[in-house]
Parts: sequence; C-alpha cells; structure tokens
Amino acid sequence: MQLQFVGCGDAFGSGGRANTCFHVTGRTVNFLIDCGASSLPALKRQGIVCDDIDLVLITHFHGDHFAGLPFLLLDAQFSRRTRPLVIAGPEGIETRLAQVMEALFENSSKTRQRFDLSVVALRPEEKRSFGAVDVTPYPVVHGDSGGPFLGYRIETEGRIIAYSADTEWTETLVPLGRDADVFIAEAYYYDRIVKNHLALATLEAHLAEIKPKRLILTHMSDEMLGRLDTLGYTAASDGMIVEV
Repeated sequence: MQLQFVGCGDAFGSGGRANTCFHVTGRTVNFLIDCGASSLPALKRQGIVCDDIDLVLITHFHGDHFAGLPFLLLDAQFSRRTRPLVIAGPEGIETRLAQVMEALFENSSKTRQRFDLSVVALRPEEKRSFGAVDVTPYPVVHGDSGGPFLGYRIETEGRIIAYSADTEWTETLVPLGRDADVFIAEAYYYDRIVKNHLALATLEAHLAEIKPKRLILTHMSDEMLGRLDTLGYTAASDGMIVEV
C-alpha cells in the first residue's frame, strides 16, 4: 500500500507547500484524506488520476482541508467521470459542502452529477466501512469554528494509518494512533504551546503511550520547517511517497 503526501502544508502556505491532501492506494483501495484548496493542481502535478479516487475523508471544514472539493467535483463533471464517489466527514458535511460549492461556483451545488455522489456524515468513535476501508473517527480539539473536528484511524488491507488532523493535545490521540503502521501527526510548533495546535514536544511526551510503528510530521509552521534537519523524525514533504 502506498501513501503519497499530495500536500502537507498549513493554511498560510508555509514553505511554499500545498494544503493538506494525502492519497492512499493499494490493491483494492484509492482514497484521499482531506482535500485542501490547492489539492486539485497538486494532484495533477503529481500525476494522480482523480477519476480513480473512490473516497474522500474530510477531517474538518477549514479551507486548507476542505475547500478543494468544489474544484475536484467540477473537474469530475467536465472529465465525464462515471465512477461513484463517496465524500465522508464530520456531521454537517452535506450542508457545508453545498455552501462552499455555492460560494466558489454559483449554482454548482444544484448541478446533477454524471456520477453517483454520496455525502456521508461520520460520528465520533463509530466505525464506518467504505468497501475495504474501515474508518474510526475520533474527536479532536481545534477551536470553535470549522468543526466538528475529527482525526481518523483507518484500517485497510491489513495496515493501519492514523491521522491526528489539526488539534491541540487531547487524550483521544492515544487510541487513535496506538500501534499504527503510520501515524501522521500535526507538529505546528516545536515546543511553543498554543491553543488548537500541537507542538512536537507535547507529542513526544506521549509517544510511549501511542507507540506508532512510524511517525510522520505534517502541517508545520515556518518555525518548524527551519528545524527539519534537527528533528529526528520523518517530516512530510509535498510529493513524498511512503510504502505502508
């Protein structure tokens, strides 16, 4: 199974990185985790065939994780996609998707797709299955607007991929990431503690509980990007491919 970091940046384009979007493929699966505003050009730049994607998992409704969906759906319409697509995310996703579609492309939310589109709301700690992809959402903490906020534990093809999403430290990250083959974790700062975001030093204090087989850091500020050579952990970069 392959994990590709289509985009691993923050909302401000720190380091010139694209917004959050991860692509996972395997023998029977092809899905995205988040679809930030810059995702469609990043997907095309990396040669990923968007019409082959079966599922998009959205963690929350901030633009750097969610606002690429109108572009993805419009592109699918014009490419004459026929393959069904599922978009799943926090409760309220159907309303939020219609709102962002209308904000970016008037009347687009009323256009009938040429393909079957399902929009599915996920409840915290209720596992859902999408074909060979089992998803357990966990509530995380990322402020008051743009939520609900979910991190994901994804089980597929005998592997576990966990993603913290954007969050400050919360105890739900322990079961979310425990023993995961890959734990993708936000590390916005090194040791600066701020609300709604995770510092690497805080995460390190809990790694003995989480025990991921591999940790990959993402969504880093300019301050963190300046420390990449000293971190001692794998840091994501746009286009990076990881075999899981």
